[in-house]
Amino acid sequence: MTNVEHERLAALGLALPALRAKAGNYMGWVRAGDLLFLSGQGADGFTGRVGATMTRDEGYAAARSCGLNLLAQIEHATGGLGAVRQVVQVRGYVACTEEFTEIPQVVNGASDLFLAVFGERGPHARTAIGVQNLPLGFAVEVDMTVQLG
Repeated sequence: MTNVEHERLAALGLALPALRAKAGNYMGWVRAGDLLFLSGQGADGFTGRVGATMTRDEGYAAARSCGLNLLAQIEHATGGLGAVRQVVQVRGYVACTEEFTEIPQVVNGASDLFLAVFGERGPHARTAIGVQNLPLGFAVEVDMTVQLG
């Protein structure tokens, strides 16, 4: 069934990917009341360190891909993106060089996607953190919490 969120994705030339295999002993999402906590998602094909083997723009694309993986998890958990009442919080982790300081601009790849897909339900609190390494060599990992309505 088509909904407004899928139409917005299609207008961006995007579609939800298949769910990624988990990399450890955890759940992809956990629901507590009306909150859905989504585990961090990396992006296949985006490995390395921003500022060394990747540019800021490539990091942005990686964060957007992480966001698509999170949207796929939401759809799996709820049956549709329309179940999201509000994006509450986003945390982005960027594997980068010590000198790289444009971490927020990289994480914007996910934030911009959520704003485009959810419209007025998309603004969120956010943390953007630079780290030395991420699981499986990912350049970016993003997790999020959404309120369901």
